[in-house]
Amino acid sequence: MIKEHDRIVLTTDIPDEGLEAGDVGTVVHVYPGAEGYEVEFLALDGNTEAVVTLRNSQVRPVKKHEIPHAREFAAA
Repeated sequence: MIKEHDRIVLTTDIPDEGLEAGDVGTVVHVYPGAEGYEVEFLALDGNTEAVVTLRNSQVRPVKKHEIPHAREFAAA
């Protein structure tokens, strides 16, 4: 179960926000019934790049032994 403040991995591209599958975000709000999540995506310098509402099918929990990968963010 994904909870508030959990890190998640995006499973689909969100081109309008410049996000790609595999990007890691932090859940800042869980909607009733865990139908969706408000997720913040930060750059490594700590700046917020996007805050988006996502469905369950667009995210997954972080798995054990995964590491993040850096890429340059290109906002849409």
